[in-house]
Amino acid sequence: MARRGDEPPVVVELKSGLNLDLILQAVDRLKLTDAVYVAFPRSAPLWRRQWRRVRDLARRLGIGLMTVSSRRVEVRLDPAPYRPRGSAHRRHRLLLEFEHRVGDPNVGGTTRVERVTAYRQDALRCAAALGASSPLRTAELRAASGVVKAATICQRDVYGWFERVERGSYRITPKGRRALKTYADVVASLVAAGADR
Repeated sequence: MARRGDEPPVVVELKSGLNLDLILQAVDRLKLTDAVYVAFPRSAPLWRRQWRRVRDLARRLGIGLMTVSSRRVEVRLDPAPYRPRGSAHRRHRLLLEFEHRVGDPNVGGTTRVERVTAYRQDALRCAAALGASSPLRTAELRAASGVVKAATICQRDVYGWFERVERGSYRITPKGRRALKTYADVVASLVAAGADR
């Protein structure tokens, strides 16, 4: 702890590693003063791997960061009250995704599994329509699948599920047929949701 004149004290929590205990101790010290720093070796693994996330967490908590090496101490972040800045663009994209997705086919806690987004659901609707009768012109595909952006999805062909037969006409690829089997439960829920509309 240090103090200059009548200014509030500055508290520095110094540890040999950056971990949750250090952060929790710093949060406890915020009860005493607003000027709280955590100090740790610059070589701390968590700092080297995820310094941006550590910095963002410290900023949100209102604590400062110092890194220590054999030659110097560097102040990486000064403590300050956290003022969140919203991102209207990211919020808008999140709400669009939420409103457009049917159900929640993603199982929590899974890793190495492709996430089923609203875009993938639309692509699956297009693949299912093409699987039932292929090839189709984009206008027919739009009507059969109910996907407004069917032409764009087929043109982009992000997943490799669609093949252009001629201008404005597409068919499903073998990879697309495999995807229909892989995501059979998702396709079934999309068909059921379409029937309820």
